[in-house]
Amino acid sequence: MNEKHYSMKEALLFSQRIAQLSKALWKSIEKDWQQWIKPFDLNINEHHILWIAYHLNGASISDVAKFGVMHVSTAFNFSKKLEERGLLNFSKKENDKRNTYVQLTEKGESVLLELMETYEPHKNAAFSGAMPLKELYGKFPDIIEMMAIIRNIYGDDFMEIFERSFDNIENEFIEEDGKLRKKDTPKEVV
Repeated sequence: MNEKHYSMKEALLFSQRIAQLSKALWKSIEKDWQQWIKPFDLNINEHHILWIAYHLNGASISDVAKFGVMHVSTAFNFSKKLEERGLLNFSKKENDKRNTYVQLTEKGESVLLELMETYEPHKNAAFSGAMPLKELYGKFPDIIEMMAIIRNIYGDDFMEIFERSFDNIENEFIEEDGKLRKKDTPKEVV
């Protein structure tokens, strides 16, 4: 027998608090994300697919859907658009003919890396909103409770991919002149 350790009022208050805060945060993040990627003629799903394909070094459409938190048909359709633009390649594996895989093309990787170089923190409301906490505590919020909730909803493998993408950035990129660039990418001579 499952014993309840919460009241209905607690449950409702928590659910509504997280829903309303998430919606407000998402609206701000969505606006900033769209502005950041707009010069590259990408939408949020397309950018997210490029990000996932990069950090997974190729991924199945199912993986893209799962880690991009989108329906499989959405992942496939937007991946197809990216393929038409020469940013992704589709393939099948010899030992796995049922799944379709996507891999960044050289052009796709170049677009993604250029996007990372153009990131401007002061144009990001979530970043700006967290700056007073960084100034007060000397670091950005870890958001550990939010990560625990997401882990309980989507599972460990989702969080492993989530963490891998940030580990990749930490290990494979350097900051030069206030811009991020991949370590083995030569700096452009102007």
